Amino acid sequence: MSSTEQLMSSGSGAKYVQMQSEAEFPPMASSFMSFPQQNFPFEDSARIFDELPKATIIQVSRPDASDISPMQLTYTIEFQYKEFKWQLVKKAPQVFYLHFALKKRKFIQEIHEKQEQVKEWLQNLGLGDHATVVQDDEEADDEAVPSRIDESARIRDVPSSAALPIIRPALGRQYSVSDQAKGAMQGYLNHFLSNIDIVNSQEVCKFLEVSKLSFSPEYGPKLKEDYIMVKHLPKILDRDDDRKCCSQWFCCCQDNWQKVWAVLKPGFLAFLKDPSDPKPLDIVVFDVLPASNGIGEGRASLAKEVNDHNPLRHYFRVTCGTRSIKLRTKSNAKVKDWVAAINDAGLRPSEGWCHPHRFCSFAPPRGLTEDASQAQWYVDGRAAFDAIALAIEEAKSEIFICGWWVCPELFLRRPFRDHASARLDSLLESKAKHGVQVYILLYKEVALALKINSVYSKRRLLGIHENIRVLRYPDHFSTGVYLWSHHEKIVIVDHQVCFVGGLDLCFGRYDSGSHQVGDNPSEIWPGKDYYNPRESEPNSWEDTMKDELDRLKYPRMPWHDVHCALWGPPCRDVARHFVQRWNYAKRNKAPNEQAIPLLLPQHHMVIPHYMGKSAEIEIGNKNDSIHEEIKRSDSFSSPSAFQDVPLLMPQEANGPDSAKIEPKLNGFNTLHDLHGQPSRPSRNSFFRKSKIEPLIPDMPMRGFVDDLDSLDLQSQLSSHVLQPGAEASEMEWWETQERGDQVVSADEIGQVGPRASCRCQIIRSVSQWSAGTSQIEESIHKTYCSLIEKAEHFVYIENQFFISGLSGDEVIQNRVLEALYMRILRAHNEKKCFRAIIVIPLLPGFQGGVDDSGAASVRAIMHWQYRTISRGNHSILHNLYNLVGPKTHDYISFYGLRAYGSLFDGGPVATSQVHMQFSLNNLCLIAFSSLVMNVQFA
Repeated sequence: MSSTEQLMSSGSGAKYVQMQSEAEFPPMASSFMSFPQQNFPFEDSARIFDELPKATIIQVSRPDASDISPMQLTYTIEFQYKEFKWQLVKKAPQVFYLHFALKKRKFIQEIHEKQEQVKEWLQNLGLGDHATVVQDDEEADDEAVPSRIDESARIRDVPSSAALPIIRPALGRQYSVSDQAKGAMQGYLNHFLSNIDIVNSQEVCKFLEVSKLSFSPEYGPKLKEDYIMVKHLPKILDRDDDRKCCSQWFCCCQDNWQKVWAVLKPGFLAFLKDPSDPKPLDIVVFDVLPASNGIGEGRASLAKEVNDHNPLRHYFRVTCGTRSIKLRTKSNAKVKDWVAAINDAGLRPSEGWCHPHRFCSFAPPRGLTEDASQAQWYVDGRAAFDAIALAIEEAKSEIFICGWWVCPELFLRRPFRDHASARLDSLLESKAKHGVQVYILLYKEVALALKINSVYSKRRLLGIHENIRVLRYPDHFSTGVYLWSHHEKIVIVDHQVCFVGGLDLCFGRYDSGSHQVGDNPSEIWPGKDYYNPRESEPNSWEDTMKDELDRLKYPRMPWHDVHCALWGPPCRDVARHFVQRWNYAKRNKAPNEQAIPLLLPQHHMVIPHYMGKSAEIEIGNKNDSIHEEIKRSDSFSSPSAFQDVPLLMPQEANGPDSAKIEPKLNGFNTLHDLHGQPSRPSRNSFFRKSKIEPLIPDMPMRGFVDDLDSLDLQSQLSSHVLQPGAEASEMEWWETQERGDQVVSADEIGQVGPRASCRCQIIRSVSQWSAGTSQIEESIHKTYCSLIEKAEHFVYIENQFFISGLSGDEVIQNRVLEALYMRILRAHNEKKCFRAIIVIPLLPGFQGGVDDSGAASVRAIMHWQYRTISRGNHSILHNLYNLVGPKTHDYISFYGLRAYGSLFDGGPVATSQVHMQFSLNNLCLIAFSSLVMNVQFA
């Protein structure tokens, strides 16, 4: 091997000399570094490296300077592959074993080549059918330890003297020998890292500690990887090396321990069958850990060592959420390395996934830096559904859908006869046929209480294509969960854009601002989509195009909702939440079903800990600079700026720098569609770029965290920083949007918001039964109470129900009502104007009149709402009247919405209540029971 050195002995002492060429060695060893392409063990699709990595020896050391044993040399090696860098500490024996394994592999390949030649020769002689060819089915040892083979093979596989300089130092010359050994090792590494086939061999990949997940940018930087032993997984099939593990792992086969490849990333710990298999056997998604001292300070350990009475067995335990997994390694040193690496990944960054964030949420506030966080809102179903359809049409890799109710036959665009391809099942089928993976998580209802028939939806969706997977959760009887449900409505496409809000992908939700009550003949709402749950709930969903209601007699129920699209880090936070719920449901519902995989959360940790500063890899592109930094006045400085929700100021984009204002999101131009293609004018309005950008990104909302004396300074500052023309009224601004380069119809104005940069945070409500978390997360509840408490002038709330309790109420334990009550009292005592406006449906959206025998659900909900609003000692109006008197209605009022119109041309006039299902307050907190997007726009 020309690039390495050989240690020669002479009378004057040891010295390094250039070793002989490979031609002087036996043929068996002369070409072990040149694998024939046809014998390469990995297929092209399984290759980990598609270009050559680089290696640099950083340091050569030994544990004891007085110990000159040749086997004690330790090398610290830094590897680089593309934008990834990682360091490994390797001892001399490990390099020796790698050398041995490579030669063994080459020897076996040469034997196979000879077998083929002999087989062909025998067949030419007519003896092929009777010839017995020896097959070597023993794979290279994954642990890089010489396996037991026959003595002749052992002799032939002894490494050549090319490896000797690596492990044989000269006596009495420690420092010079270390330097020379460093050079020898560098040459050795450079030699075998210069061959792409050798680099992708199993032996080298294990030595480099890499796998198929190592260099996927979406999962974050490369951390620790290695083989470990697990006991909690079912038997892994097709493991040829299982028969060898007993001799190496102390009879582990007898107690069900199995060897797997562990991959540590900033947000999870995954277990693979082997490094070349990207499909995880199991995954631990890091989540908020409980406090170590029980009072909210410090965090419990993510991983810790486990002592065992057997000194030959070395264990550690990983605990996250409700999961606690015991793992095993070969040595105590490896245990310490794994424990330190796992705790460092999850706990060292103070904003990591194992730490609670603002409002005790699992997700941090986003948009504090230029991280491409963007949002856009939609009012009512027409605008939202068209945007969702466009996103699904542009999907490239995967789609996540989570819904309380999902109807496969739902048309996302209307009139439905003109948009047959926009039906949900047709959209999903088209994408699934092109390889897009679709994962749908449905709420499993209590059939006696609800008629949404999730069994039919699951069966219908699964029948579309094998790339569509569906889970229903929870199982009520096995989990003991009867009265709780996640009311989430989520669509996530390629981890690039997600939709959250109050709109399920189901019948009855499509609507516009006109809230039409009739549709005869059917043009907009076909069949059972002409929906009014107050009049009748379908008993069967098999024939969805058949009317349930008589269109000549009954109006449909208009549906008023708000939905929101998110791009950038907030989108990945929502996707992480979905992954947690999907994996938990999969483990409980289908733990052994191979067709339903576990999902991996994509990486988007808190900036700057993993983004650009402390890691070599950067995921996504930052926004181009779109405004100058304006320093905040000292009176606006906040000691807890991380807690602030900013008030973004509008900026007119028609100024002199408007040509430069072209922010991008993860490499995508915002004036184009989701994947860089020019947007179609008819749909671009649903993803249109805002003409306002934040001029003052650090401006906090007054009173949200810090009490400020007045908004006068803010108003004065706003008038000075606005560009010419920006002082136009809000209506003039919307008219400018309509007249500009956006194509927006007149009836869409006010239905679609601007796509704007924003600061936002994902908050949720989850617990053990729904996501497997170790503790209840009630960040939605905390956010509601905090925002109401800090509200300046008014609170506007739209919600499906309004049920809450005052302090001391032991029956209803959420304290949104208490926050409203205390805020109104403060306004009264300070003699300031403040209004709380609450809009709820006139009646709950369930079938039956209030006095019908079968309307128990309607009466129960109305009872608790009246108890909250006006009846009894626990109601807010009762308590406010006692203190404020008749002025109570100056501070709080309740409303419902109603629409009316003709059922058909020349037909009777009908009226119907307008149903609403989302939560919205004046701080743009868009909620839907278990997941919320908290955002402040201009």
